[in-house]
Amino acid sequence: MTTPQHALFLDVSGRRVVVVGGGPVAARRATRLVEDGADVLVVAPALCEDLADHAAAGRVTWRARDYLTTDLDGAWLVHTATGERSVDDAVAADAEALRLWCVRADDASASSAWTPAVTRSGDVTVAVGTGGDPRRAVALRNAVALLLDTGALPLRHHRPGTGRVTLVGGGPGDPGLITTRGRRALAEADVVVVDRLAPRALLAELDPAVEVIEAGKSPHAHTLTQTEINAVLVERAQAGHRVVRLKGGDPFVLGRGGEEVLACVSAGVPVEVVPGVTSALAVPAAAGIPVTHRGLARQLTILSAHDAAPDWELLARLDGTLVLLMGVAQLPSHARALLTHGKDPGTPVAIVENGTLPGQRTTVGTLATIADLARERGVGNPAVVVIGDVAALADVLA
Repeated sequence: MTTPQHALFLDVSGRRVVVVGGGPVAARRATRLVEDGADVLVVAPALCEDLADHAAAGRVTWRARDYLTTDLDGAWLVHTATGERSVDDAVAADAEALRLWCVRADDASASSAWTPAVTRSGDVTVAVGTGGDPRRAVALRNAVALLLDTGALPLRHHRPGTGRVTLVGGGPGDPGLITTRGRRALAEADVVVVDRLAPRALLAELDPAVEVIEAGKSPHAHTLTQTEINAVLVERAQAGHRVVRLKGGDPFVLGRGGEEVLACVSAGVPVEVVPGVTSALAVPAAAGIPVTHRGLARQLTILSAHDAAPDWELLARLDGTLVLLMGVAQLPSHARALLTHGKDPGTPVAIVENGTLPGQRTTVGTLATIADLARERGVGNPAVVVIGDVAALADVLA
């Protein structure tokens, strides 16, 4: 029958914790204690490499000799991992006499305290104990850690706290292509301000109490202006909410993420950026188009092509790959501009619609033919246009 064990978290920061032993097990215990801010005293005639590094760096104090009872003076907690039963027995007995909790590495049944398998994810700490079966505890710990990191567990705070904004790059569209850190941020959110091209399927996984604010933009049709979006982020965060700004692609690649960060900084709101997979790279890849390829392209230019008037003469002279985002509506004029400034009419061009999503479709032509092909096929947004020799690889690598 297993004795019931009382679970408790300890604040060891600045408190003396004694580790008796100098081998790898003692090193693992000492390393975790150092990470937790403890004042670590190691007692051992010799140290393994990891412990020696800690001692040399001043992270632990080392008494280079055999254990003495007086080593426990001033301690709050004791770990013993010498590998010698008699020594560990003596340490445990001395700790018992001094009313100190003692963790034994050699015999869990003889310990007065136990170290669980621990995982930390943000401000969440989970400790798993399994009645003295460490491998089982580690397996369970790892499973819980995965669920925490992917946002599969209910992570929303239910007590007021400091509001903050997290800009999350949602990737090119497929919800499986958001980062695990982005998924975690969504799981913690009180408010989500979402773009039209963000992975919107993830909204169905939110807690019903989460406020979802539409901030989608399509050409000449904005749900909220950028100024209004900035104001919403700041206002909700100042009200004490955890706000996620969920965007498609990457927040800092033609996503106005810099403007939103500046708005938060100006208002004194804590802000974090979680990068995402930009559609400028991911969508061509999903269609079998590497934007760089040995012998074909070693340079990449990404252009926002829906409103600005770029230097087409310069772009026509560039080697490598040109990727146009938001450029389908003006594709005929863009193609004419490149041809006018000397770009080879036979340059391969590919248009990838709804990249990474079930409706993905690729249209391949040349700079001379792509506008007509796009019109005939009814190509529309969202789409990424790839201009350059690599575009011809879509038929081979898709």
